[in-house]
Amino acid sequence: MGEQRPPHIDFGWIDSQDGLEELVDELLEMPRYALDTEFHRERTYYPKLALIQVAWWPDGTDAGQELVLIDPLDLDVTELDRLFASDALCVIHAAQQDLDVLTHAVGSVPLRMFDTQIAGGFVGYGTPSLVSLLQGEVGITPAKGDRLTDWLRRPLTDAQCQYAAADVEYLLEVHDRMVEKLTEMGRLEWAEDACEELRTRPTSGAS
Repeated sequence: MGEQRPPHIDFGWIDSQDGLEELVDELLEMPRYALDTEFHRERTYYPKLALIQVAWWPDGTDAGQELVLIDPLDLDVTELDRLFASDALCVIHAAQQDLDVLTHAVGSVPLRMFDTQIAGGFVGYGTPSLVSLLQGEVGITPAKGDRLTDWLRRPLTDAQCQYAAADVEYLLEVHDRMVEKLTEMGRLEWAEDACEELRTRPTSGAS
């Protein structure tokens, strides 16, 4: 019905502290960025951050979107606190678990956040999964991932990287469409208030 499989996604890989610092410096100049995480729960009380995916539009929309996968296993990811404390808008989908993971790994969460799952509910989606939003708003059906995948193993396979990258590849486009629809319906402020309520909700397991 007009849907298509997503094309191969180009991405950068960051596994050095200098690379992470340079990325944060660049993102601090951006009005918004898309974010997702992968994590591992087995044998740990708190979920262990295993991968961070980030996408953004550099130098305006004509430059093409950039996307990177950050390998946090040997990095000091508290560097992300600089980004989270800025006015840059974090676009994210189904943020609760990501916020929990980031709270424990980074020590903070983004100051400004837009959850596309919450927004989808306000525009009429039932319980909007990312797949349903991508199908409905972008016409893309992402490849299915393996729910049992071990995100802590290295190296990651190309299939794992493609699956992870797809989680942020289209989020900014979905954000644009959600804001347009919410504005037309007079519900943008409702959605933003609900996103802020989620953002400031106590973290699961936090003391």
